Amino acid sequence: QVQLVESGGGLVQAGGSLRLSCAASGRTLSRYIMGWFRQTPGKEREFVAGISRSGDSTHYADSVKGRFTISRDNAKNMVYLQMNSLKPEDTAVYYCAADSGVLATMTRREVYDYWGQGTQVTVSS
Repeated sequence: QVQLVESGGGLVQAGGSLRLSCAASGRTLSRYIMGWFRQTPGKEREFVAGISRSGDSTHYADSVKGRFTISRDNAKNMVYLQMNSLKPEDTAVYYCAADSGVLATMTRREVYDYWGQGTQVTVSS
């Protein structure tokens, strides 16, 4: 079992930055591919970014590429999402998730084994 807790969300103006953190407890985080997803009311939860177990491979949704950076610190059991140049359309609840599977399916929410409770990000125009 892995417990995930997100933090760092909040209200920011367009063009600003936020850094989300995901703290893991239970099994060591290095066993899992990690992903960030987001969801707005009435829409499906969508993939934002993912990172391999060692951190040497990352993947981003086209909508955030060049603005968001995912990273991890396995020694601290932490995953981060640095979000720059935020836009109002980035407003959502952001979730971190852990996947015991393979990199090829990183973008698919249904393969993830564990989820955090989410943190709200609101970007004002």
